[in-house]
Formats: sequence, C-alpha cells, structure tokens
Amino acid sequence: MAYIKSKDNEKFKTIKSLLASKKRYKEKKYLAEGLRTVELALEHGADIDMVILREGSEFDLDLKDLRVHTLSKDLYDQVSDTENSQGIMVVVKMRDLSKEDFDPSRHRKVLVLDRLQDPGNVGTIIRTADAMGFDLICMAKGCVDVYNPKVVRSAMGSGFYMDILLESQEVILSILKGAGLQIVSSSLDTDNYYDEVTYADGCALVLGNEANGINDFWIENSDLLVKIPMYGKAESFNVAISAALLMSKVIKRKNK
Repeated sequence: MAYIKSKDNEKFKTIKSLLASKKRYKEKKYLAEGLRTVELALEHGADIDMVILREGSEFDLDLKDLRVHTLSKDLYDQVSDTENSQGIMVVVKMRDLSKEDFDPSRHRKVLVLDRLQDPGNVGTIIRTADAMGFDLICMAKGCVDVYNPKVVRSAMGSGFYMDILLESQEVILSILKGAGLQIVSSSLDTDNYYDEVTYADGCALVLGNEANGINDFWIENSDLLVKIPMYGKAESFNVAISAALLMSKVIKRKNK
C-alpha cells in the first residue's frame, strides 16, 4: 500500500487528470467513487486498475491482488466528486465496445440516447435499462460522458457490465437498420400514445435531449413516433421517467 501526500507525485497527477473527459479517454480509465460503487465493481468483475483510499479510512473489503494507494485528506478531497465522501474510490479500465461488437442476435432491446446532458438522468437510465433487461445502450455523440463520475455513481454499478456503445448517430442508425430493428422515438409531435402501439420483437427506443427532445435526424428515420399522455399541468416528463415508462411497455410486450 503506497501513501501519497505530495501534489507533485506522478501517480496523484494521473489520478487527478481522470476528472477531465479528454484525459479519461486518453488513459482509457475512469474514477468510480463510493463504498457501494466499489463493492459492485468488485462483485461484477470490473477491470480495476487501482484502489484509492483517503487517509484514515478503513473498509472490510477483500482488496488482495489489487494496487492500493492512500491519499492524504487534502489530496483525496481534490479528486473526490462527492460532498460527503466515504473515502474510497477505484480507477477502472474502460470497456471498449465498438460497432463490430454489435450482435444482431443478442442486441434486440436497444436504448438510444440523443444528446442527453444531465449526468444524473443518464446514470439513472443506464441503471433502469439494466433492471428492465435491455441488451444495449447506444449513446450518440453529444451526450454527457458516460464515464463522468456522476453518471458512474448514478448508474449504481450497471455501467460496469452493461453493453454501452458510443458512436455517431449515423453509425448507430446504420447498425439498427442493418439488424432490422424497429426504431421508436419519443416525441410530442405525434398522435400515437406509447401504450396503444405495437412494438416489434427487435426494438430500439430513442430518447432525446432534456430540453429539446429528439433531433430531426431521428424523427426522419424513425419507424414510429410515440408520446406519453400527461393529465396535469406539467410541461413534460423527466427523461429518466419517460425511459422507464417506454421500456416497461417494450418488456411487457416481449414477456407476453
């Protein structure tokens, strides 16, 4: 176990650099903070590069065969992304899923995220897609970084093993069309209610930006547009709630 107390330490500099998206992708690593998150990383076999502890923190975890670094309280606070940190995080190696990894026989329930920006929403959607039994999440360019610490934390471990593809919308569309998936987009500009339409066995749900909805590209290339009825005065649903409602209908249809 190495103890680090200098901000000039090269290992500390590398850890701190992972707070920036550009550096994360250069190093192919990201930070995952919190005791439960670390427990899930261990449980689900995430590729852990190192464990980082705050000075004075003790945990009943099996960390054998893992590199463990202890940071002084001041240094740990500089890399922590939470207000009330528990004093533990891990550096995890990214899973590189490319378009060549798409399996049309296995990836039949797909979620497509179009320019979603809120880390909490995206993390919650990843977790919900996992719970709903979806096979793949496609994140089009323009979305918040899936390895943003807040996304990782909100996903509650699901991001360690869920298949997540990061690509342009053009590449994602080509993959979905090539697999013969029905493309269903959430939009207010339709008369089709989500609970009154038929979903195909192979279905890709598209969810749009929190403020502006899906863009014209997906509207023009969708097989079906659906909306969720609203009975109160609210202008719209939270996108994570919309995702849960839509996915539940797809799963219900398939379970029948």
